[in-house]
Amino acid sequence: MSKILITCAITGSIHTPSMSPHLPVTTDEIAAQSVQAAEAGAAILHLHARKPDTGQPSASVDDFMGFLPRIKQSTDAVLNISTGGSATMSLDDRLAAPKRVEPEMCSLNMGTMNFALYPAANRISGWKYDWEEPFLRNSDDLVFKNTPRDMARILTEMGTERGARFEFECYDVGHLYMLRHFLDRDLVTGPLFIQFVFGVLGGIGPDPENLTHMKVIADKLFGQDYYFSVLAAGRHQMPLITMAAAMGGHVRVGLEDSLMISRGVLAKSNAEQVQKTRRIVEDLGREVASPAEARDMLGLKGADRTAF
Repeated sequence: MSKILITCAITGSIHTPSMSPHLPVTTDEIAAQSVQAAEAGAAILHLHARKPDTGQPSASVDDFMGFLPRIKQSTDAVLNISTGGSATMSLDDRLAAPKRVEPEMCSLNMGTMNFALYPAANRISGWKYDWEEPFLRNSDDLVFKNTPRDMARILTEMGTERGARFEFECYDVGHLYMLRHFLDRDLVTGPLFIQFVFGVLGGIGPDPENLTHMKVIADKLFGQDYYFSVLAAGRHQMPLITMAAAMGGHVRVGLEDSLMISRGVLAKSNAEQVQKTRRIVEDLGREVASPAEARDMLGLKGADRTAF
């Protein structure tokens, strides 16, 4: 098997500050937890920004620049910037920071979908900020928009024009076929890095059979010219990443995807999840890839060609 890539998604735009005191929201917290996750073994850091005073998801270039240079100066991990941002943001908003910083890698959600977060609101008894409860509860009428036109624009502006490679986030089987469509249009080139996403209400469920099925369809569509990685929401995180590692795939963890380290126990940091993941994959006989090895595997342009 190839060396295994560990991606750590540091903060995201789904969880809110009231869910965990350990969720990084300030620039200092995001920078520190990113560096710690890289030191623990994450070759790739998947990054969103937040408003430092409230923890609300942010598309601000200034908020991204509050932590990106600091992380780059402290670690050689691959910095992967979200083009998804939050479902409440416009595409122009979502692309503002990636276009400014010209990262080695971006995420790309491969379709328009329901993104239902509202069940989480029922598990919170006290709210730290006024924005959190309506943000979650109103997601029963929330659609994340990424049409074929949107995706073609992202592939062109970030890939063709700025040299970024992509973490293709596939929340359902149809997203794999959409990726094949863009490969046929020559807007995408291999090797592909495909993130199978399980457990988001609106996407494919976190069943082991679904992971097997996604892998079968990806093999059919892309042959050997791709790497697959797995992330799973909440309590499904560790079981499915263990399965992915045993199958020869790669893994993503982090407080964006799950706030827990074990049943009923909050993770104290992103690094804690990475450390646990490293133990699991090494016990399975996998060797963790370094950032340099990640760049070689994925054909990245290198940190020296970013704009920050």
